[in-house]
Amino acid sequence: MACLTSLRMAADQYGLVAHMTETPFRWRQIAIPAFGPSLLFGIANGAILPVIALSAIALGASHAMSGVIAALIGLGSLMCNIPAAMITSRFGERHSLIGAAAVSVAALIICVLARHPAVLAAGVLLMGMATAIFYLARQAFLMEAVPAHMRARAFATLGGTQRIGMFIGPFASAGLMHFMGLSGAYVVAIVALAAAGALSFVLPELQPRTEGDEAKAIRPSVLALAVEHKRAYLTLGLGCMLIAAMRASRQVAIPLWADAIGLSPTATALVFGCVSAIDMLVFYPAGKVMDQYGRLWVALPCALTLAVSFIAIPLTTALVPFVLVCLLMGLGNGIGSGIVMTLGADAAPVNGRNEFLGIWRLITDAGTSTGPFMLAGLTAVVSLGAGIAATGAFGLVAAGIFWCNLPRTRKQGDRVI
Repeated sequence: MACLTSLRMAADQYGLVAHMTETPFRWRQIAIPAFGPSLLFGIANGAILPVIALSAIALGASHAMSGVIAALIGLGSLMCNIPAAMITSRFGERHSLIGAAAVSVAALIICVLARHPAVLAAGVLLMGMATAIFYLARQAFLMEAVPAHMRARAFATLGGTQRIGMFIGPFASAGLMHFMGLSGAYVVAIVALAAAGALSFVLPELQPRTEGDEAKAIRPSVLALAVEHKRAYLTLGLGCMLIAAMRASRQVAIPLWADAIGLSPTATALVFGCVSAIDMLVFYPAGKVMDQYGRLWVALPCALTLAVSFIAIPLTTALVPFVLVCLLMGLGNGIGSGIVMTLGADAAPVNGRNEFLGIWRLITDAGTSTGPFMLAGLTAVVSLGAGIAATGAFGLVAAGIFWCNLPRTRKQGDRVI
């Protein structure tokens, strides 16, 4: 506790605990406390996601049941998006982040101590619910901490740090698992989440950037917000849901097609590593383009690049063209870093912001959850190649939505909707 208090005092000295509207914004004011927890949370997720199914099998679950247990982390996040909005509104961004980190640690301890698949499932579901709170609170915090003209760079960097963490996590856990077995992955995640909670403790207590009657009005209900902003949800929200569906589907499409053309698991893993590297290299330039020229200049290329790469995958029959198409897919995903959060933040009202974002995340998480199932269904009905190509059509639809609903140029103070 003394260490955390010292960190808090240091944050005060560097101007972290302040009215951000009274001083010029500088990235160094929020860099570590804003993006550090996201990096650590990404490391935790990257460490445990590959081993959840293996842990279930070790406890006696079937392969099918192990897959269901691994999917519970996404289901927990989907279920908790609206409650996460209410929790963040009630307790504030900083306390919500601390609470999410604490609940995540408790959930992973349950997983480590589990002696039955049902107990492991409960821990994984709880982890998913805490994840929803963490990411919504992080998005709400950045909306207040960063001025609107730098918002896209902030969210692109947030998405980039999460990707970097997800990339680091499996390597960090692999080293410890060599000595501790599967429990080593959970230990890495617990340490990372505890550190994320400590960094969240030093986050600034922000005053709202927008003061006035709208900010002080009675907070609307979730249903009222859904009705009032239905156009945003049914246009840009739908486009972001399709992007999320493609992002989730690529995790399935790449290994399945690699197996179909005869690549070894080792080669497939190397392809994934190369895709992740491309993914992590372009997030900040994409955010800068969005801030300087407008959201369309990134949203449209992101959707079209993902669409083209999905459609092209079934046309590859050898290693080199397959790798090139996968790298193109990584580029498309990378330039779209933060686009879903940025468009949600742009469309969010001042009053009821967290509730709006909760609905927004519910829509996009629905895409993340259903995308792989839709690919599996299309594969079962038609073929793997047809299923992958059909998934690419999501990107064409999303591109059309963005073209029709996003402004062609950016002007200071413009809102998306």
